[in-house]
Amino acid sequence: MENRQAIHPELVKEFVGNAHGDLERVRSLLEQEPGLLNAAWDWGDGDWETALGAASHMGRKDIALFLLERGARIDLFAAAMLGKIEIVKAMLNDHPSLVNALGPHGIPLLDHAKAGGEEALRVLDLLNQ
Repeated sequence: MENRQAIHPELVKEFVGNAHGDLERVRSLLEQEPGLLNAAWDWGDGDWETALGAASHMGRKDIALFLLERGARIDLFAAAMLGKIEIVKAMLNDHPSLVNALGPHGIPLLDHAKAGGEEALRVLDLLNQ
């Protein structure tokens, strides 16, 4: 693997922070530094969060889809918020204890599904069984 330069930590913090609600700033920062796509910020005490994680617990489908279209790595929390029932089912079938998984900031998987609104109702039903 080639030697690559680390992304400045404050840029990662800004990117992840803006992914909670500012699509245009996320777009601009990603254009500036494509390596931010899967970068994670530690808010403290190991509370790691990616931009996709931020968008997911905020129910920001627009930001989540923008990031996924550019190659962000989908996770269980994003799948739940986006209503990706087959992905969620597969992960829970393999690891049933994930039903109680906590995402960034200790936000439960169930809350990610709630943030997804109507499109995530089937996931919400699955998690409530």
